[in-house]
Amino acid sequence: MFSKSKLNQPGGDAEKPKQPGTPAGSQPSQPPSKPAGMEMGSGMSAPKPKVAASTLSNDLTIKGDITTTGDIQVEGNIEGNIHAHLLTVGEGAIVRGEVVADDIVVNGRVVGRVRGLKVRLTSTARVEGDIIHKTIAIESGAHFEGAVQRQEDPLGGKSGGHAGGSSAAPKAEAPKG
Repeated sequence: MFSKSKLNQPGGDAEKPKQPGTPAGSQPSQPPSKPAGMEMGSGMSAPKPKVAASTLSNDLTIKGDITTTGDIQVEGNIEGNIHAHLLTVGEGAIVRGEVVADDIVVNGRVVGRVRGLKVRLTSTARVEGDIIHKTIAIESGAHFEGAVQRQEDPLGGKSGGHAGGSSAAPKAEAPKG
């Protein structure tokens, strides 16, 4: 009925929420569904649920940089750099700036540098700029003007200048005085 390990835990049953219809001091008929130490807040992180991609519709124009740790689907016009986990540039979309992501799928137009672990240019893609990648796929019919460079870590930023003239990290200034 009672297990010794549960009685010796700090706080005992006082920390467990009471189930409706269960008299005080009695145990529920089913064992706990999670092993001890796996409850939320016990130091172990629960897996994050998959979040839907953010979609920038075709009637949207953004001037400025976009940064996300999630996925983004661009259907409109972007004038600025994009940093994301997964970036999909739609067929009618135009991006003017550097795009950096783990996975990049270009169906539309990108004017600027493309840096990604996996880069895919579909048959409707039009890229004007250099591509720095770990793996690349270019479908028949894609239009590409620029240089292609394979790097083991294309997201590390160990390559030349930046598109748009801005860098991701602020420059350190020498102390005055």
